[in-house]
Amino acid sequence: MIEIRYAGICHSDIHTVRGEWGPVPYPLTVGHEIVGRVTEVGSGVTRHAVGDRVGVGCMVNSCRKCANCLAGQEQYCAEGNVGTYGSVDRDGTVTQGGYSTHVVVDEDFVLRVPENIPYEAAAPLLCAGITTYSPLAHWNAGPGKKVAVVGMGGLGHMAVKIAVAMGAEVTVLSQTLSKKDDGLAFGAKDYYATSDPATFETLANRFDLIVNTVSAPIDINAYFRLLALDGTLISVGAPPEPLPVQVFALFGNRRSFAGSMIGGIAETQEMLDFCAEHGIAPEIELIDADAVNAAYERVLKSDVRYRFVIDVDSLR
Repeated sequence: MIEIRYAGICHSDIHTVRGEWGPVPYPLTVGHEIVGRVTEVGSGVTRHAVGDRVGVGCMVNSCRKCANCLAGQEQYCAEGNVGTYGSVDRDGTVTQGGYSTHVVVDEDFVLRVPENIPYEAAAPLLCAGITTYSPLAHWNAGPGKKVAVVGMGGLGHMAVKIAVAMGAEVTVLSQTLSKKDDGLAFGAKDYYATSDPATFETLANRFDLIVNTVSAPIDINAYFRLLALDGTLISVGAPPEPLPVQVFALFGNRRSFAGSMIGGIAETQEMLDFCAEHGIAPEIELIDADAVNAAYERVLKSDVRYRFVIDVDSLR
């Protein structure tokens, strides 16, 4: 059993509670960015002990036998991974998330949170951190690579910090320049406003990798044209509406369009250790539980820098 100390607010929580991603098994407790301390372990537990500082991310189980699971890619379980909330677990129960005081999770899906990551800031790494780290690592962001990050929100600011730490040259593409100072402070080399049509002319054919973190419809075809030869655009933001793709926009420069979904347990631990090593943590605003509804409205208005975290002590 984990006594939860902090729970991050993810845009996925908002999509879910509002039924924007399909039917919801109400009543439901959301939250899949969880950190706390182990207070009790089962007799067979060997990976974690009482008192350990741990985290739980976006999934709490998988089939553990398909090729993807055996390859350490449980997020792509062929039978469907079991989400931290709103999923039917292997025992038939519906999983419940982190806006709560305690949670019980199989040890194989619990992460070790390094002590030098600020406790209250660690929670968003379990979703925003791994959601951006995984594609950056898979597509080899690093020295010599030009990476653009679309959107400067909860996911976007983590993508900037991580890509910079990997050694890539990073450019932020945001609707306005209102967060430019932050982006440059996080290590981005350039920052452009996508509301300015000249941006797409200036940056044509420039990037090896574009990470789209926006959870709203955008003109994805305009961004394809910013990719250099063999460049790839990866969407990690998940708008409920389809994104129309013009295939001809992919033909030039042999461009690719891909998606990415969190990371496996081993990669998530790798991400936590990477962030600890490089001094990376999300920028957060700590709130009490009774401020969640107001926080949701502010997330939808992009009025947070850059991730809300619930102080779960306010629930006790």
